[in-house]
Order: sequence, then C-alpha cells, then structure tokens
Amino acid sequence: MSFLFILAIITGLASLACWIMTLIKMFQNENIGLAILGIICPLWAFIWGWMNAKKHNHQKIMLIWSICWVLGIIFNVAAGGASASVNVG
Repeated sequence: MSFLFILAIITGLASLACWIMTLIKMFQNENIGLAILGIICPLWAFIWGWMNAKKHNHQKIMLIWSICWVLGIIFNVAAGGASASVNVG
C-alpha cells in the first residue's frame, strides 16, 4: 500500500467526520427533510454547511472539510497514477 493511498484514506475519514458533524448541525437547526437530504446527498450537506457556517459557528469544520476534499482528490489521483505506473510482469 502506497503512502499516498494511506493519506487518501486519512483525508477520506476526516471528511467523513466533518460530514457527520455537519449532519448533526443540520438535524439540530433545520427541518428533518433537509437533514435527511444531507444524508442522501453529502454535497447538499456541504453546501448547506457553507451557507450556514457563520450562523451556526461552523466555519472551522467547513474549512477542514473543504481542505480534506481537495487533498483527498489530489492524493487519490496521485495514488492512482502511482499504481498505474507499476509494471506488473
């Protein structure tokens, strides 16, 4: 397992934790329908989180989630490229 793949897993887990914290905020402050939509569509939870970050004092979590998304994409692409360049045979 490559180091980049491990970093991709770590950023994915951190992103999952931020999503769950955002869902908790949604269930506390929104109607149940929008919160359930956040479970079905994490992108909606992400958008809602940024739209209401100041209102619910959630800026730090949203910043961490955004950074994790960007780093996760970078690490996954890099790990995929590294694994594709390995010559098997």
